[in-house]
Amino acid sequence: MASMTETAPAVERGNHFQMHLIVALALVAIGGGYALFELLQYGKVQFNTTNYGIFWGFPIVVYDYFLLTSTGLAMVAALYHVFGLEEFKFVAKRCLWLALAGLMGGVAVLFLELGNPWIALWATPLNMQTSSPLFWKVLLVGAYTALLAIVLLGTIVNRDDRRNPLMYAVGLLALLITLAAGSVYGMMAMRPVWFGGQLPVVFLIESFMGALAFTVFFTHLKNGFNHDTMRPQTRALFEGTLANMFAISIALHFILHAGRVVTGLWSNAEGFQVWGHIVASPLFHFSMWGCIALPFVLMLLPATRRNGMAQILAAALVMIGLLISRYEFIIGGQQVTLFKGSWSPEILSYSPSIGEWALLVLAVGIANAVYAFAAWKLGAEEHR
Repeated sequence: MASMTETAPAVERGNHFQMHLIVALALVAIGGGYALFELLQYGKVQFNTTNYGIFWGFPIVVYDYFLLTSTGLAMVAALYHVFGLEEFKFVAKRCLWLALAGLMGGVAVLFLELGNPWIALWATPLNMQTSSPLFWKVLLVGAYTALLAIVLLGTIVNRDDRRNPLMYAVGLLALLITLAAGSVYGMMAMRPVWFGGQLPVVFLIESFMGALAFTVFFTHLKNGFNHDTMRPQTRALFEGTLANMFAISIALHFILHAGRVVTGLWSNAEGFQVWGHIVASPLFHFSMWGCIALPFVLMLLPATRRNGMAQILAAALVMIGLLISRYEFIIGGQQVTLFKGSWSPEILSYSPSIGEWALLVLAVGIANAVYAFAAWKLGAEEHR
């Protein structure tokens, strides 16, 4: 009787992840097919970027979003592997596979945005532009990818949850990539909205917050969005330590974001006028109040943070809000032109093309396909 009870959930989980994989592959086919068709027929003209000043469009937003989610997930896994927090043992493997999944989705979009990524792979390291944070970011991402793959290969071979010493290096690389990504923007003195030494810290908080949201959402997804089927240790984590971390990271994100907005609206320096444009957008208020303030309340109040549907809602809203915040930051930072002339409006306009939206669908599809396949065939969800 016991063996029958144990076998049934395993079959159900297999079917669940098989369906997850099918849906993910459909997204890859739809998003990737359309994006490739547009790129092969029109090239980068299908992107709505311009020579007037908006050089980094929606694909860069998507790439940074998935890359920093990946590094954040690696840091969450490091809470168990490096710091020995046993509470996180039951989500550490899932976080590592999600980290690889997010990394592959983001890098795939970057490759399609670059046009000829193979040149960048060898030219960036060999140009020895050591004063540029992008130089170090590329090297760090390469090392991070290799070590993360080795760690995950170990989970396939050993099929256990032992702490892996390699995670010291993976966790450190994840931290350095996150800080370097912030420095890429923070060191651009010509872009007032971006420039500032606080950017690496902002990126670190957002990376960790996004990782916690993904951990909550995909753990519930693994359980069919049924809070009652969650193992007691994981439920205790989600209602205790992780919920507190999640609430604190959301609060810090809100404070830092609100502080930058208030400073931008107050300042009369050239470039900061874009904040008036950003704040006037309904998308900004949906992000601030619906995707930051509301999830914070849900994770703060004891009654809602113990409720499975409230946890799922908070995680989903944070994931959406973080993408909006990344979009406002990257695009908004370029909407005031560097060199003004009679041709230049005060605020440059930009909206993603259908092909650029297709790249988001592709990234979501690739990330979910990697995770679903790992959960179904490679033991990513064994004993979870």
